Amino acid sequence: MAVKKDGVIVIISSPSGAGKTTLVKKISLRNNFNISISHTTRKPRINEQDGRDYFFVNRKKFKKLIKNRKFLEHAKVFKNFYGSLKETVINKLKKGENVIFDIDWQGTRQIKNKKLRYKIITIFILPPSKKELFNRLLKRDQKDKKIAKVRMKQFKKDVLHWKDYDFTVVNDKLEKCYKQIINYINSKIKNKKSLKYNKDFIKKHIQNLVN
Repeated sequence: MAVKKDGVIVIISSPSGAGKTTLVKKISLRNNFNISISHTTRKPRINEQDGRDYFFVNRKKFKKLIKNRKFLEHAKVFKNFYGSLKETVINKLKKGENVIFDIDWQGTRQIKNKKLRYKIITIFILPPSKKELFNRLLKRDQKDKKIAKVRMKQFKKDVLHWKDYDFTVVNDKLEKCYKQIINYINSKIKNKKSLKYNKDFIKKHIQNLVN
């Protein structure tokens, strides 16, 4: 009888508006990939549902979960808290399920520092241009330029953390970006030689984004 292998942790991060949530949902449609649904104190956006997109809780409940050390990772992002329950994630991994995280660099760092016995694959997503990023933020936040500008300012800080990730890719075309990510994940799961990417290109792209 074959021994069931543990699942792997796949972390997808990006600055706000680069498209990571869309990519995470697309990856989750594959067999044996499950999204880690975070708890958050922020209000639901249009079409978001409690228990499907996030577990929406108040600050009092969130802080109680922190106090009781229930989170595998948690972070404060744009005045709101986000966190992933440790017990839920570990149970899925033990069953051989791969768990995908849609989190920022703070959460990624915490998970990596936990020294878990499970394989961790980290991927960083970049937008195709500064203009496209701003347009995405405007569209998502109902054309609120003030919110978009705040997020653009934070972008310049968040984007510098790409170096902490195993793989970085530009989300210029969704399907192309998705295939690059899947190919990389498969190579890591199967312990094949990791796919390389052009780091010099990424550095130049980031310079164009932040200048």
